[in-house]
Amino acid sequence: MSTTALTRGPVQAAERSPAPDLARGFMLLLIAVANTPFYLWGSEIGIASSHPVDGSALDKAAAFLIIVLVDLRTYPMFAFLFGYGMMQLYNRQVSSGTSEVAARKLLQKRNWLLLAFGFVHAALLWMGDVLGAYGVAGLLMVWLFFGVKDRTLLVWTWVFGGLLAIATAFAVAGAWFVAQLPADAAMAQGIVTDFAPTGEGMTATSYLASIGERLTFWGAGTVAQGVFMLVVPMMLLLAFWAGRRRILENPGEHLPLLRRVAVVGIAIGWLGPLPAALDHIGVLGVPDHAAWVFYPVQILTGFFGGLGYVALFGLIGHRVALRRSGAPSNNLFATDGPFAGAVQAVGKRSLTSYLLQSVLCAPILAAWGLGLGEHLSSWSMLLFAVAVWALTVAFAVWQERTGRRGPAEVALRRLVYGRPAQRPAPVQPGA
Repeated sequence: MSTTALTRGPVQAAERSPAPDLARGFMLLLIAVANTPFYLWGSEIGIASSHPVDGSALDKAAAFLIIVLVDLRTYPMFAFLFGYGMMQLYNRQVSSGTSEVAARKLLQKRNWLLLAFGFVHAALLWMGDVLGAYGVAGLLMVWLFFGVKDRTLLVWTWVFGGLLAIATAFAVAGAWFVAQLPADAAMAQGIVTDFAPTGEGMTATSYLASIGERLTFWGAGTVAQGVFMLVVPMMLLLAFWAGRRRILENPGEHLPLLRRVAVVGIAIGWLGPLPAALDHIGVLGVPDHAAWVFYPVQILTGFFGGLGYVALFGLIGHRVALRRSGAPSNNLFATDGPFAGAVQAVGKRSLTSYLLQSVLCAPILAAWGLGLGEHLSSWSMLLFAVAVWALTVAFAVWQERTGRRGPAEVALRRLVYGRPAQRPAPVQPGA
């Protein structure tokens, strides 16, 4: 058999398990909530935050909740699901007779295409695109680690995690010393770092000018987020390990593990950003020239939070799968209920829904569009984010009920697998 021939096409609807799609669908709500504050380009934001420093009590409450529950927790969760999906794709191909070499080439082709999708996404609409980061990380992790033993995957996860923890510890120690300095002395010595994006592509009134600003930010962010921040590589390695064990496809066989990871991960994920949230609403009062420390702390604890969210949806997926037993049907809404079915419909079209969020946000909120972002606050932007997600849910439900795939998924599949082979015409009797 040729090492480059594929013996099967993409996954079919009947082969999907509920947990990954539930996680992707709900995660897209968290992504909308995490991303839309960056569109508040008319407000002053904090040193290590995407949230305005001023606002009403309602605005501060909204920012507090987003910092604790969402910020820097969504992209690790998405990264795990991305890596898990890669292992699912690989397992299906190999089990159907495709050679391991051809299956890996398919993965790498898909990663290159995601990088290209991310470039176009950033150029047209959203500087904070994550597809490019996942594409870059996917290319590296498949090349370096996809064929290694399980123990090697876990060891390198610990190595990357240790490096990230050491860097975070140095950041905390450095921030403590910086906090002892007067603000003007810290500024003079150049040790004040502003980690918050400055609205690249948001404040430009010219759409053409905004393209260059977005791509500049995206290029640096893609490499930083996909490689140097270490969270995405760690998530991919763990996802490869979990995908080999089919943990999300068969969560009932791994309930103790999922429960432990959910409890510990979410606890760390929520406690880690608590100081940043308290400082944002004025309770702690950390000096501005030392507040940058919250960003590396949130990166580290966000890894645990994202992993905890994945485990939580594994447990929820188990409950949904139990409900399916005895109700064999291809109708998600009949077997899983209207809400779970709707969330899964979004998860099955996660790429389309993710890109659709930018279509619904950028032209309305950015200065080169209608410029509404200048006039919204943290609370009203939270409502806007929920409304955007609700529109993507409605679109996905319509597509699910009419038997359509997401247009972005269709385009990606066509580019990865090529045109589907034409079936031969049936032979007529007597021919």
